Amino acid sequence: MASVEIRDVRKSFGSTRVIHGVSIDISDGEFVILVGPSGCGKSTLLRMIAGLESITAGEILIGNRVVNHVPPKERDIAMVFQNYALYPHMTVADNMAFSLKLKGAPRAEIEQRVNRAAEILGLKHLLERYPRQLSGGQRQRVAMGRAIVRDPQVFLFDEPLSNLDAKLRVQMRTEIKELHQRLKTTTVYVTHDQIEAMTMADRIVVMHDGIVEQVGEPLELYDYPANLFVAGFIGSPAMNFIKGKIVADGTPRVVTDTGVSLPVKEVPQGSDGRPVIYGIRPEHFVIDSENGIPADVVVVEPTGSETQVYAKLAGQDIVTVFRERVGVGPGDTIRLSPNPALVHLFDSETGKRI
Repeated sequence: MASVEIRDVRKSFGSTRVIHGVSIDISDGEFVILVGPSGCGKSTLLRMIAGLESITAGEILIGNRVVNHVPPKERDIAMVFQNYALYPHMTVADNMAFSLKLKGAPRAEIEQRVNRAAEILGLKHLLERYPRQLSGGQRQRVAMGRAIVRDPQVFLFDEPLSNLDAKLRVQMRTEIKELHQRLKTTTVYVTHDQIEAMTMADRIVVMHDGIVEQVGEPLELYDYPANLFVAGFIGSPAMNFIKGKIVADGTPRVVTDTGVSLPVKEVPQGSDGRPVIYGIRPEHFVIDSENGIPADVVVVEPTGSETQVYAKLAGQDIVTVFRERVGVGPGDTIRLSPNPALVHLFDSETGKRI
């Protein structure tokens, strides 16, 4: 196992810059997830750690060793890809053993490592099968087993669950997290799925347009987003954003362009009249028939365990989530109260939380 240090790393493809000075410290044994929308640079950064992409500027260290010019096979890392990349003419056992055979490892050691990985991943009964005889989840386990047998310092996962159905993704992310808890190997994992990131990571790195927007533990990012992008990306359904201005006289509040007052717990000193974005998560509304703000229901989506209600409040689109059954339909008006203690205020110009 080893730490991974990314120091002011930059990447350009010709004149196009895709990574703009990223710095991240990943501790020995930590499970860190790089998350962000397509094109944000997360997979490119992972490939630079692996040595599959050159580094335009900056340094990457694995175990305190600068690896900028170290070939991938000498970095002591193992990578699990989105498409599994299994050899179709080889059995499960041969696929898992292939890298060790290339290294010239003794047969007894190869068998021991393959059997250990197969035991961990529940593949013992599949060792003589070929990839075509396996389900998607079983193929992904074989790809993980191939990485485990190498006993690397660092595991790299590049969107490994993207090709699986929804139910199997839930199962596999639990298995990957359990695997990490057992092996304690430093892991860097790339995904665009923020639910994967929230449920699996020790820390999350949120990327956007080649920069790091925020780094933190999952609930830290959820409860204290640094800016509008992180607030809107982390959480499903996404946080609601309502435009308004701070009114600091008397009871602090935010007033929308339509004159609707939205409660807040407190506002910064000297901020009266400041344009802001009022952020409130869907689950932080309650139905308050007496004092709530009127909202016109547009769509109701019951999921069984909860009900999502899409509505217009102060002329702006919002979504709310209720754990209980809600007897409303499109065209109805409900009165909603946001929890002032859980409101986020963002600067209208910079997007930063204030």
